[in-house]
Amino acid sequence: MSLFKSEQHLARWLQTNQVQRGSVLSLEQAWRLAMAWYRDPRDPEWRPRTKQEQQAVVDSAGLRGAFWRF
Repeated sequence: MSLFKSEQHLARWLQTNQVQRGSVLSLEQAWRLAMAWYRDPRDPEWRPRTKQEQQAVVDSAGLRGAFWRF
């Protein structure tokens, strides 16, 4: 993951490094995803998520597109 301060910063980095733009998410989306994704595995109720549950977490952060599909 790379962090950029603006769309312009990202565009300059992509051009300088001759890299194609991939999936981009805002800091708010990253925070929502992290808060929903990471749970305490020490919790007695913890269990691995199913693919459907994983997809629901990603969807709840507003992340769309082929990159975000399980």
